[in-house]
Amino acid sequence: MNNFKKIGMTALAASLVSTSVFAGEMSVAGSASINFENHSSTALSEAKTFSMGNQLTFSGSGELDNGMTVSLSFVLDQGDDGTLSLTNSPFDSHSVTVSSDALGTLKFSGEGGASATSSIGGTVGGNMWDNFNATKQGGVTLTNSAAGNNSFFYTLPSMIDTVAVTASLKPQSATTSSSMGFGLSYTGVEGLTADYATTDVDTPEAGTTGDETAWKLSYAIGSFTLAASNVEYDVGTVSNDQSTDSYKVSYSVTDDFSVSYKTEEVSSGKAAAVDAEFEGFSASYTAGGMTLSANMQEGKNVANTSSAAKDYYGLGLSFAF
Repeated sequence: MNNFKKIGMTALAASLVSTSVFAGEMSVAGSASINFENHSSTALSEAKTFSMGNQLTFSGSGELDNGMTVSLSFVLDQGDDGTLSLTNSPFDSHSVTVSSDALGTLKFSGEGGASATSSIGGTVGGNMWDNFNATKQGGVTLTNSAAGNNSFFYTLPSMIDTVAVTASLKPQSATTSSSMGFGLSYTGVEGLTADYATTDVDTPEAGTTGDETAWKLSYAIGSFTLAASNVEYDVGTVSNDQSTDSYKVSYSVTDDFSVSYKTEEVSSGKAAAVDAEFEGFSASYTAGGMTLSANMQEGKNVANTSSAAKDYYGLGLSFAF
């Protein structure tokens, strides 16, 4: 995220914890952007949409007398959340993190927590499926094991310079058992990043308990970057299973200008389902503090059906300052 304004101020410890143990500094970061999006298909040509960036992240940290660091992050994002049935609530992800060199890092997320699997991030294609999903063109929505509210994410202290180990915990609720996740990240080869994670899936509905595994590879050589990812959502009932494969090739023309080609394929365990296929081209150019991004995307069988009405084309432009 590009910071367009930072505000520093002294905050009492009560801003971070419930007792006055230490004082910390809070900052506010955000980005200014103007976005354009349009979709069309044989069934319809949707209205063109314009939007602007409206997210602010408040963050701060302070060091305790014992050397541990406590930090707070709080995101305001209009209309992104409806927690506690508050329509268009501005409150979004928020967390408290406690860390030290000897003990590692423990993050408690009041909202928006990640599991070991979901922390790897989306597909290497940038989650193109989300531009054609159920709320837009009735397309697929990926199921994941994100830990959600009031969950823990732990990063072990550094044991080997090129290996990072993570763990997640979604505590037991009134209807589900606790869910654990574990992940590894390896950066021991120049230009290579390899991630793998697995997380339990435990829901109250019959046939929806199982696990989610994910891996992601990225290798940079010269001006090219090659990337691939896979997510397998495997639960008791086959019709609830999903598999998502993605590939991406990026080329840096200059330090300021880059282009990429990417694909995604989402398979469903539902009877008679066909694979949802997405591909796209994107370009990004940065000059004078402004970044211009453009993308063209195509989605076929976006609802895991072969209906021609579920084939779409999308165009997007973004100016970020």
